[in-house]
Amino acid sequence: MSQDWQNGGFGIYIHWPFCLAKCPYCDFNSHVRQQVDYAEWQSALITELRANAALTGQRNVRSVFFGGGTPSLMPPALVGALIDEVAKLWVLEPDAEITLEANPTSVEAERFRGFASAGVNRISMGIQALNDPDLKALGRMHSAVEAMQAFDIARGLFKRVSFDLIYARQNQSLAAWEAELAGALELAVDHLSLYQLTIEDGTRFGELAARGKLRGLPGDDLGADMYEMTQHLCDAAGMPGYEVSNHARPGAESRHNLVYWRYGDYAGVGPGAHGRLSLNEGRFARANQRNPEAWLARVENQGHGAVEQALLGAEEEASEYLLMSMRLVEGCDMGRYEALAGQPLNMAAVADCANEGLLVRQGARLATTPRGRIVLNAILRDISP
Repeated sequence: MSQDWQNGGFGIYIHWPFCLAKCPYCDFNSHVRQQVDYAEWQSALITELRANAALTGQRNVRSVFFGGGTPSLMPPALVGALIDEVAKLWVLEPDAEITLEANPTSVEAERFRGFASAGVNRISMGIQALNDPDLKALGRMHSAVEAMQAFDIARGLFKRVSFDLIYARQNQSLAAWEAELAGALELAVDHLSLYQLTIEDGTRFGELAARGKLRGLPGDDLGADMYEMTQHLCDAAGMPGYEVSNHARPGAESRHNLVYWRYGDYAGVGPGAHGRLSLNEGRFARANQRNPEAWLARVENQGHGAVEQALLGAEEEASEYLLMSMRLVEGCDMGRYEALAGQPLNMAAVADCANEGLLVRQGARLATTPRGRIVLNAILRDISP
């Protein structure tokens, strides 16, 4: 078995697919259901955890991440049961990060104390905007006041709290985003995820855009200006970007996301979850059934919800490592890339990009500059062998 995954560590991703409503910009695997049998879901999720543990054997778990959907709709007792099961099946590292995504409605905020008691030590809140008109336009079910109330509760219970904002929204000016971000930085505990609004196929926004009815979106130049201003303000506030869309105080980076971006292994549990597992034959890409009911049936019938398990070739592994690691400010280890790919990067292209101020080399590490980060996809095409 290749031990390359240990460069990034091992994490567990648990997907809770249910939401109170579907946001118009969201292309995640989320579903609205009037009723959920929590006992049935607990049993199925534990079954799939055990199936993954049977594949990996005992490993140290660096992080557990409850994503969705809206995991804060889960009963705290269910969250606690899953954390306890992870601790039985693997070895939770002493400082393991256990994150739960939460939406800041009043009902969900009341659950925060229960999540803390269950073992969650980090909350990631989907606030998305700090004013009511834009929250309504984004299809969010909370108000700005509710968001602040939930945020206050969260930071009173958890040492580590992150929240998300979406920018480059409809009719948003550069000055308006600058003021909103300045306010967010005053609130921030230790981590911010700041995403430019993207219009995805299969979403309500995607349908409206295709019909020419999604007006007021910023052009490319304004979007780039917003991105550059975001980096400047966050740097000045002591929360520099460590990844394209993520900012943290030094030492508060999301450990779970670093497992992904440093190309570690992770078990994906729940409907639509993806995983990367290094086994005796090599590293496998796994994907689960997306539909919640179909996933439940599959787990009941075969003990897991996977519908795809593909052995990655050397070129695929190297390409994934490059794609993920170059999103980080720390960049990639060129020696590790060469060990995975069996050949080095296109060093002539690397030199050209460096001369243009898009890449920087520090020993064996290669990283983008702030200018290069904006055109990352083009750089990756150029430097790949």
